[in-house]
Amino acid sequence: MDLSGWPAELPPLVDATPLPGGLICTVLGGTLADGRAVVVKRCPYPAEIEADGLAALAAAGAPVPAVLAAVGDLLVLERVAGPPDWTGLGRAVARLHRATGPRFGWHRDNSGGRIVQHNGWHDEWPAFFVENRVRVHLADPAVPDAVRRRLDRACAGPLPELLPARPPASLTHGDLWSGNVVGGRWLVDPAVAYVDRELELAFLDMADLPAAFHDAYRAAWPPDPGYPRRRAALQLHKLLVNLRHFGERYVPRIEAVLDGYGW
Repeated sequence: MDLSGWPAELPPLVDATPLPGGLICTVLGGTLADGRAVVVKRCPYPAEIEADGLAALAAAGAPVPAVLAAVGDLLVLERVAGPPDWTGLGRAVARLHRATGPRFGWHRDNSGGRIVQHNGWHDEWPAFFVENRVRVHLADPAVPDAVRRRLDRACAGPLPELLPARPPASLTHGDLWSGNVVGGRWLVDPAVAYVDRELELAFLDMADLPAAFHDAYRAAWPPDPGYPRRRAALQLHKLLVNLRHFGERYVPRIEAVLDGYGW
């Protein structure tokens, strides 16, 4: 990794080695000259965007590594580890979702992997979800024309009608799966926004976190009884993100959601 632009406020990095698992950023693990263990990320977006999300999670009581510096596209984090505490993490995410904002959105756009996550403010949840989590993907050439037309029709009526108008605008991690949990207890790589927590739950139900996490979350804050009916529609956002990142193998899953609702 090119370490040009190293933060002036930090000692030099020594003993750096590449870390596995990064799909978007280049990541090193190493030690500062003063002995602190760190993770260094070179990001394809301003590092301050990720630091902003981590600060928001920390302020809401979620377990995150400390941000030591964010300069240009270089992010330096405290290096954290286990032991796993999936039960504690499930409770922490439920507590995170109790932190609410006055509207749906965030004060800035941030990153959904390699693409921009649009977070313009809306007063009503259906409008935010339709415009910022579905329609925003439809101009991408990765989305086939037939799927684009079906999603456009859904956005014009049945999709927003399925969603509650003004549920609590919960602070969410935004990309919560095993790859963004360190040591079974620390959250990293957020894409934060104030949204209906059901959007995060819908992605969690697609992800690969252990049962202890889900059980602890649901014990702390059970989902609304209507959530199962809305879950597949809410998963359209991450399916479209994955389609744009990983290609056409996600098309049948999107079509299955649309078929399930008769859209």
